[in-house]
Amino acid sequence: MRWSNYYLFTTREVPKDAEVISHRLMIRAGMIKKLAAGIYTTLPFGSRSMTKLATIVRRELDAKNALELTMPTIQPAELWQESGRWQAYGKELLRVNDRNGREFCYAPTAEEVITDMVRKDIRSYKQLPVNLYQIQTKFRDEIRPRFGLMRGREFLMKDAYSFHADAESLDVTYRDMHDAYCAIFAACGLDYKVVEADTGNIGGSDSHEFMVLAQTGESDIVSCDCGYAANTEKAVTGALPAPEVELGEMEEVATPDQKSIAEVSQFLGKSADQFVKTLLYTSENEEVVVVCIRGDREINEIKLANALDVQYPVLATDAQVQEITGAPVGFAGPVGLKEARLIVDPSAAALESFVCGANKDDAHLVNVQWGRDVEKGEVIDLLLADAGDPCPRCGDTMQKTRGIETGHIFKLGCKYSEAMGCNFLDAEGRDEPMIMGCYGLGIGRTVAAAIEQNHDDDGIIWPKPLAPFTVLLMALDPQNEEVSAAADQLYGELQAKGIDVLYDDRKERPGVKFKDADLIGIPVRAVIGKRGLSDGKIEISERHDREKHLVDVGEALAKLVELAG
Repeated sequence: MRWSNYYLFTTREVPKDAEVISHRLMIRAGMIKKLAAGIYTTLPFGSRSMTKLATIVRRELDAKNALELTMPTIQPAELWQESGRWQAYGKELLRVNDRNGREFCYAPTAEEVITDMVRKDIRSYKQLPVNLYQIQTKFRDEIRPRFGLMRGREFLMKDAYSFHADAESLDVTYRDMHDAYCAIFAACGLDYKVVEADTGNIGGSDSHEFMVLAQTGESDIVSCDCGYAANTEKAVTGALPAPEVELGEMEEVATPDQKSIAEVSQFLGKSADQFVKTLLYTSENEEVVVVCIRGDREINEIKLANALDVQYPVLATDAQVQEITGAPVGFAGPVGLKEARLIVDPSAAALESFVCGANKDDAHLVNVQWGRDVEKGEVIDLLLADAGDPCPRCGDTMQKTRGIETGHIFKLGCKYSEAMGCNFLDAEGRDEPMIMGCYGLGIGRTVAAAIEQNHDDDGIIWPKPLAPFTVLLMALDPQNEEVSAAADQLYGELQAKGIDVLYDDRKERPGVKFKDADLIGIPVRAVIGKRGLSDGKIEISERHDREKHLVDVGEALAKLVELAG
């Protein structure tokens, strides 16, 4: 493709709303253009990269006997009402009405549509399992769309759904899809990690995320050399080392104007790990729940939401805290509370003696012991895992990295099939709900994540499998007949060899061309200039190291084919 005939317009300006590097570079490199908040046009240069990724995805899924179809993006409300998600999904579901007033939504996902289709076609265990996928546009009305394609409202996604007669069959397909995803990210040349994850509003039991590792990633991951890895929403830890404490009788001490753990810790001369931090939350039925955790740690609100079976836990109001504890915010503790549900994280439950709020203004309790002074209540893991925590499998120290979620696989079980009557007749003639799996992979998001992982101060450094073009051929002075003829000839030879090449034949200054070349990041570069050509040489380099090699004109084609492979 000749650049002079191509729809590729770079810019030096950085968009004001671009907070992450992939957003900035995709705009500047002419890959995407903003239409509205969280909605982008994918331009030809960006489309080529996404098409290459989609080709890899299709190849690996087809190898696992998944079958491609295409489902509508506009879905009738009745299906979502049948599954129970019409209201539960919340404001991220874009609801619309047709001319007859019938309600529809713009699909954020397709569990309902695929389940409706399968229940109409499959009746016997002999027809199972099936695994169906699509690469289709989705829409989620994010409250705060940002980061370009990383958290947009409209996005391109591969979503797959499998249907099974038993859990063993689901396990086989789940492993197949896990392996297919590993093959996809490896084929893309990306550094990634598979982690245990929370199922979120999709539902189901087991769940794994595929994280492209990048310091700019929005998700924290803890992992151990033994192979355990999980995002911090899901991660569990081994038992935390308990601090050494002196045992004594419970005593109330005055702590005037000392509210935070840090303030009281300094005031009493005790380390934060000897404290129990007490927070009050309300569930969706407005029940107040008292939650205790060790003073030096934080509550994982995803785990708390799962424990309370709510979508989002909400901190109690000042008035609710006053009513339950009898004290203002900052002095809550588990001793002597009014009747309320008490949940204690194991980090706090393991303390032999601790400091906590006295449920009295400007006062705390010291030497408090579980069982003697207060009952533990329910012990549930609510800990937000962190670097340095012991691994739950082997006990070694875990590390923390950051990643970008680009794929997510779930064991859905019977959540949708039971709700929607997607049943089959088993070998004994019994009517049973199908067991389902769900497998998502963000196409645009993965391309953006590849840029987050592969860039420098000057622009993108494409992994070859995802590069819009593999070779950039630059004619530094296309108005020079000798340069133009040599570049035209090499361009034709590269095309004949099946190399996807972008030929920069623009009548621009060399400085502009080199800046653009660094920005768009095509892996292999061949530069033909008047000076080099006079010596019978063509300059060849790779974007990742920029090391330049002067190659004889007659050897340039073979060298470029080698580097492009």
